Amino acid sequence: MIFTETKLKGAYIIELEKLEDERGFFARTFCQDEFRKHGLNPCIAQCNISYNKKKGTLRGMHYQAKPYEEVKLVSCIQGAIYDVIIDLRENSATYCQWFAVELSALNSQLYVPEGFAHGFQTLEDGTIVFYQMSEFYHPECARGVRWSDPAFGIEWPIEELIISPKDRLYSLIFSD
Repeated sequence: MIFTETKLKGAYIIELEKLEDERGFFARTFCQDEFRKHGLNPCIAQCNISYNKKKGTLRGMHYQAKPYEEVKLVSCIQGAIYDVIIDLRENSATYCQWFAVELSALNSQLYVPEGFAHGFQTLEDGTIVFYQMSEFYHPECARGVRWSDPAFGIEWPIEELIISPKDRLYSLIFSD
């Protein structure tokens, strides 16, 4: 695995190191030792999968509040996504800044540290996203910020969105 830190401290793109031959390839997607070596949380408490029927589906921007903040390791196993994170750590030099990367089937992963909101928009029909989480889901700590909040200015690639009513109604971060 090749670890590349993004402009948001603590968030990494993790590229697969593929061992290829005539059959295809083999690659490691997770190793506790390598995560620890890079100062990353190697704990996985649960795994989730998201199937998205239509191109343009937007899920986000989600996070879990204290005391159950979570790390996410996000990969796309079918199709492609525009994967977005927002730094919500108030004492961070990159507070309220966002970063995006395109993840497609079996190319790389995004490591999302605690204190970040996460979301994505599908770029193809039939996209499947796989998440590994460091914390169990606690509905009482589930939170979100609005995908279109001008405080962030996220540039989404597809204008016609398919989005849940819940995600559509999240508050603006600096709302009155």
